[in-house]
Amino acid sequence: MKMETLHDIKQTVVFEAPIQKVWDMVSTSEGIESWFMPNDFEPKVGHEFHVQSPFGPSPCKVLEVDEPNKISFSWDTDGWVVSFLLKDLGEKTEFTLIHAGWKTPDTVLPKANEKSSVIRERMDNGWDGIVNEGLRKVVEG
Repeated sequence: MKMETLHDIKQTVVFEAPIQKVWDMVSTSEGIESWFMPNDFEPKVGHEFHVQSPFGPSPCKVLEVDEPNKISFSWDTDGWVVSFLLKDLGEKTEFTLIHAGWKTPDTVLPKANEKSSVIRERMDNGWDGIVNEGLRKVVEG
């Protein structure tokens, strides 16, 4: 019997801010640092960068840049892909964060030394706060 892999984490919110302002906060190193973590991101496909996470620096690589609608990057070494999707709603912007690439629930992720299912739940809650509080504050402020 094949074990099912875990579903992507998906957070969708609407910000009271125009798309360009949101884009600037999710597509620049300073912008990302203001709501997420220190990093040396550049919005160029193939650019390799690091996010300074609580577990130490995570190696990342930019996979897709479609200004001002989408950014995707691989995160760390466990096959994760994080995407930011932006949709122009005039004076507002719909923002979706997708954290994909989860393995089966029982796969232990070496860095955190926890099962995927545990990390996913923790990350899901974490992203919820990061997007709804952190990112909202910098784009609506």
